Amino acid sequence: MAAVVAVLGLLSAAIATRPASAADNPFQRGPNPTVASVAATRGTFATAQTSVPAGNGFGGGVIYYPTDTSQGTFGGVAIVPGYSALFANEEAWMGPWLASFGFVVIGIETNSRTDSADARGTQLLAALDYLTQRSSVRDRVDPNRLSVVGHSAGGAGVLSALLRRPSLKAGVGLAPGSPVGNYDLYNDRVPTMFISGQKDTTVTQSYLNGLYTTIPASTPSAWVEITGVDHLFATRANTTEMRVLIPWLKIWVDNDTRYTQFLCPLADSTGISMYRNKCPYVPPGGSSPSPSASPSSSPSRFPSPSPSPSPSPSPSQSPSQSPSASPSPPPPGACVAEYRTVNSWPGGFQGEVTVTAGGSAVNGWTVRWTLGSGQTITQLWNGTLSTSGSAVTVKNASFNGSIPASGSATFGFLATGTPSTPSLTCTSP
Repeated sequence: MAAVVAVLGLLSAAIATRPASAADNPFQRGPNPTVASVAATRGTFATAQTSVPAGNGFGGGVIYYPTDTSQGTFGGVAIVPGYSALFANEEAWMGPWLASFGFVVIGIETNSRTDSADARGTQLLAALDYLTQRSSVRDRVDPNRLSVVGHSAGGAGVLSALLRRPSLKAGVGLAPGSPVGNYDLYNDRVPTMFISGQKDTTVTQSYLNGLYTTIPASTPSAWVEITGVDHLFATRANTTEMRVLIPWLKIWVDNDTRYTQFLCPLADSTGISMYRNKCPYVPPGGSSPSPSASPSSSPSRFPSPSPSPSPSPSPSQSPSQSPSASPSPPPPGACVAEYRTVNSWPGGFQGEVTVTAGGSAVNGWTVRWTLGSGQTITQLWNGTLSTSGSAVTVKNASFNGSIPASGSATFGFLATGTPSTPSLTCTSP
């Protein structure tokens, strides 16, 4: 009897000393986080992966998952790439990283590399349905704790998915474009984070500001701008991105208030040029244990070292972007085209062309120029390319042909050779 009483006493003591947050939150996973652990390239969970065939509403992909089955189910995350891009080439680095922090992640390829942003949103939702209903790891995923992440046009797909499935717990748009025309998020009810690049000329701060301000005041949201990076930041392993993305998912997918300390206020501002928030972030049934900052309606800026952009871009695709008004006087004629070199490296470069309408709206545009000696275009986005020898013709894509008076649209390309300044012509239609 004495031995039984002693054992019961030890059990009582163990239960009494268990952290209250763990007892109150059945979704909490992993040890207590620190600034260092959130910034680490791997969490504490061992992971494995399994391939997904095409034919389930999306173009196949890979599932990454924690191998530990002792802690119950995990929250789910679906990731989709940008226009013309492949998850396997650009976002696959995120899969095992997130899984090691206690999420089941499905990274998908799209049915077509030219699928629209709305189609990418549809495929994100199909991927979550597959993950929770038919996948080989469906017993590891909580179907009520799901989230979506996407880059560029895939980020625009995230916004589309959030509006169509308000039961989602979180969404993260990495340099998100606009699914269609003049898009807004007035009906967004899902906690939404934007992560953008300070030097992104495709999805600009001005554009994102117009979109971010349409998120209802009652919807938790945040916007993080990374110092010194361009549109392609999410296509490379990025600790700055992950140390804000992981807490966002932990707070809203796992209801884990241990992670609010990293966002309210921002615990580590290194490499971050702007941060907008609606602190405090309190998930359902939780209370924030960390000091909370007052909601910020204007950007907060931080003096921090500016990492140099990568000298060689990966073949990422830019998103569809709604034409933006030009502050300069309307050009003469139907449209004009202006070129700039975004980046260059030995043997290649990245170019960008801005098409600006004149005093009247245009419905369809065509830009022509002649390649320099040794130049060859290897990839182009936000337009339709045709070449004949050194003659280049780029017509608008389906989503950016209509430009309002004095408005503009942009397309970009990768090319071999040495950059030059071509003479462009623009006609409409």
